[in-house]
Parts: sequence; C-alpha cells; structure tokens
Amino acid sequence: MVEEKPIVAVTMGDPAGIGPEVACKALASRGVRVVCRPLLIGDGNTLTEALKISKLSLRLNTVQEPSQALYQPGVIDVIDLGNVDRERVEVGKPQASAGKASVEYVEKAVSLALKGEVNAIATAPISKEAIWMAGYRYPGHTELLARLTNTKEYAMMLYSEKLKVVHVSTHVSLRQAVDLVKKPRIRVAVRLSHQALKSMGYPNPRIAVAGLNPHAGESGIFGREEVEEIGPAVAEAREEGFEVQGPFPPDTVFYRALRGEFDCVVAMYHDQGHIPVKLLGFQKGVNVTLGLPIIRTSVDHGTAWDKAASKLGVADPSSMVEAVKLAAKMAQSKAKLNPHV
Repeated sequence: MVEEKPIVAVTMGDPAGIGPEVACKALASRGVRVVCRPLLIGDGNTLTEALKISKLSLRLNTVQEPSQALYQPGVIDVIDLGNVDRERVEVGKPQASAGKASVEYVEKAVSLALKGEVNAIATAPISKEAIWMAGYRYPGHTELLARLTNTKEYAMMLYSEKLKVVHVSTHVSLRQAVDLVKKPRIRVAVRLSHQALKSMGYPNPRIAVAGLNPHAGESGIFGREEVEEIGPAVAEAREEGFEVQGPFPPDTVFYRALRGEFDCVVAMYHDQGHIPVKLLGFQKGVNVTLGLPIIRTSVDHGTAWDKAASKLGVADPSSMVEAVKLAAKMAQSKAKLNPHV
C-alpha cells in the first residue's frame, strides 16, 4: 500500500547520453518533490559528473534499498550500481558498455517495482543502438520491460496534456506495421487505452481509432484494412462496453481529439501517432507503457548525443519532470483503486 507520497524509481539512462543530466535536474525540481519520493538508480561517478555539468549543488546519498533513502530536499538518493568506467566511456557516442549499464538500471528498477518496494518507475533515455551493441536484442524500453515482467499484451502511449495517443505497433518497419493492423491487436490497444485513461482520472474514457489509409480507406477504395480489420475491431470493442469510435481519417482525427471530442486516439503505427504529439509539445511529451503489472513512464526523446558531448549542461529536463510527475499521479490513482496493494 502506498503511504505518504509514492516512491518513484528513476533510471539514469545511457551513461553516454543526456540521461544522467536530465535525471539530476528533474530530481532537483520542486514540482517532482511535491508529488513523490524520487529514488535514482544509476552510477554514482556518472551522476557526480552530471551534477557538476548542471551546476546543481545537491548531495548524492548512496543507499542499498528504498527504505534507506532520506527523501529530503537538497539530497538525491541513489542506488549506485557502480557499473560505469568513466575513463573508458566516450560521452556522446553509442557503445556496448554504456548500453549494458543502461539495461542494468532498468532491470533493477523493475525488480524493485515487482517486489512492491517502489510504486512506479520513470526512465531516462537509452540508446537502441547501444543496447544492441551490448547483445540485447530489443527494439527499445517497451519490449525489454515486457520481457522483464512477462507481459504478453502491451502498448505504447504518448501522453501530453493536449493529446494522448496509443499505438497498435511501434518499433517495426512500415511494411511490418501494415501487416500488424489486425483485429486482436487493435482491441488490445483500445482496452489498454481505456484502463490507462481511468488510471489518469478519466471516469468515462472516449477513444477514437484512426484509419490506416488515406480517408480511412474511403469504403475500401484506398485499402481494405478499415473494412476488414479496423472497423470490425471497433465494433467488437463497443460490444465489450468501451466508448470507442472509428476508424476516422488519420489527417483529421488528431485535430478532433485536440479540440475535445475524444480523450485518446489509437494510432495504427509509430509515426502516425508520434508526429502529432511531438508537434504539439516535443519537450513535455511522456511515454507510458500500458499493460505492465507495474507503472512505467519515460521521457519522449532520445539520448541527444550532441548535447551530451558538449558537456555544457544545456539538456532540457521538462520531459523527465513530466514523466516522474505522471508516474506519481498514476501510482496515487492505483493506490486509491486498490487500497490493499
């Protein structure tokens, strides 16, 4: 059961990217401290360097477990895995050792969340290239988290105050994405969207489903996916009791959601959903993994090698701040819905 403010484990991300910097800046934010008890998981030497670059006068407090943390202003509590050789890591460049370290932070955070020692996790950016170099064959965080939690049905939500989008497919080629537009996957996306929105405070979530083809296929003239897969999936989801409509033309459905007709849009593939959210607010978007037995949010940007390499401390922590705050909000909501958990 969540007592006081929820504990949010924040993973440091790739040691060679901006993750350490934005994580430290986020935990220095009063907005974060007000809503949760943050606990950083990373490498102590890397975080010390990030504090210097960011010109933050905060003290690192190394702990072995969440119960030992101070959770006080002016202090960043950290579980230090000590897994980075700073003399060998080249900042601003993907490399196997950094990729391996970034995965180990996520593994530790998930372990703590599954044991109930933290109430949610928020992750700083990792490099897909670096984790592949390290031998981990995952397209990104989402698939890694699914494996660590033994989750079969999951989806990615991009969250912003103005627009929320859930994806039927994410890190696959466009050719593969078209092949994945199938009724079962669409119904899973609708169901997970509904559950996520409820956890975010929407009592009766209104969900729109985008088409795949121009004009949502124009009754089959421009493609059969809407007729054979998307439309039937929407009808079946309505029969299950979800408030869902579609398929709608992709070039107008996001605008309709933006003006308040819908609370969320189910997009058919990665770029269809990412482009409108990032256009509206690149710095404050949050990635949420739906379907997991734990709460996980993340920044909606990458490692920004160029900014990391500059060592000027100019990385914007806005998305990291929003990710931690949303994780805390979802944890509080979960505690109210499940007071004995």
